[in-house]
Amino acid sequence: MSPARHARGAVAAIFLLNGVIFGSWATRIPAVRDRLELSDGELGIALASIAIGAIVSMPLAGAVAARLGSRRAMRVSFALTCVVVAVIALAPSLGVLCVLAFLFGASFGALDVAMNAHGVAVERRYERPILAGFHAAFSGGGLAGAALGALAASADLDVRAHLAIVAFASGVVGMAWSRRLLPGHEDAAHHSEPLFVRPPRRLWALGALAFSCLLIEGAAADWSAVYLKDELHTTAATAALGFTAFSVTMTVGRIFGDRVVAHFGPVLVVRAGGAIAAVGFATALLAARPAMALVGFACLGAGMASVVPIVFRAAGQVPGVTAGIGLAAVSSTGYMGFMIGPPTIGALAELVGLSTALATIVVLGVAVFVLAPTARGRAGAPAHAEPRVVPV
Repeated sequence: MSPARHARGAVAAIFLLNGVIFGSWATRIPAVRDRLELSDGELGIALASIAIGAIVSMPLAGAVAARLGSRRAMRVSFALTCVVVAVIALAPSLGVLCVLAFLFGASFGALDVAMNAHGVAVERRYERPILAGFHAAFSGGGLAGAALGALAASADLDVRAHLAIVAFASGVVGMAWSRRLLPGHEDAAHHSEPLFVRPPRRLWALGALAFSCLLIEGAAADWSAVYLKDELHTTAATAALGFTAFSVTMTVGRIFGDRVVAHFGPVLVVRAGGAIAAVGFATALLAARPAMALVGFACLGAGMASVVPIVFRAAGQVPGVTAGIGLAAVSSTGYMGFMIGPPTIGALAELVGLSTALATIVVLGVAVFVLAPTARGRAGAPAHAEPRVVPV
């Protein structure tokens, strides 16, 4: 088997295991909150710590990945993520939880940057789009993690034991697979190349599109279980199914995403995704019933499934910018939305109630619909102009 095929399997494995970790965490957030008797506002502070950690680490992780290669950055950040997840539920107070949440956000954000950077390097070896498959692996892992979370909640497994088991198993498997990644020099920058660059204005709209999509994804992950359990008064096991429904439709959508885009075009797919997300979730909020809530979260997953791979691909085709620089700028903006969305929802919930705060997701679905023309591009097409680096 060629090194590229080995690396593709390794990247997919890390994406999948990262999804398992995140899905497990997302479905057990109510247990962590209940153990410390936190309010929605206090939980929002803890989630804000995750966002701050990610925002601080992502530019630094990008610089490290560029200078040393994404292989090393990916292995180190994955190991750190597993360690932090193993101990985060042990926090005895809100203050300690915020510190651990900051470290979780820092390691998770760094891993997101390194994974996508290495995924782009592997895709370059294949000379055809495969990035959506990696995101499908993450979604599949999120689905598996959510299912494990639902089982753990229904069996009354202590959240501390659950997350420690998931982190240890993921770490052992992931570090073994990571030995198959491409060598460190594959995408390491030359020492004369700038590590921090200013994205041109043409990337701003793509960044806004990625921001909206990933904010929806982050809000669904962190607040679906809380909404079902507290607002709709379901059991903990049923509450965990909210993120499960979201993950199922997102995984299926990403598995077939490249084929759908090839048939209908990226603009129509993004526009349809925004409409499905906005209409489906608005209907669920108005109905205020558990079954409809599960349908609403399923609509969010289906609508957002193909948007991020499409946006990343379009970012790599912006004239006058190398694919790597375009991808870094847009992905950083998008993942910022992924991290700051949940604490923003928490802050709004403290003021107007969680159901009203979640209406923000409907507004973002409309924004995705409006910004759809930004994603125009051809799958697998190269950038149309000579690369131009714009130093800060």
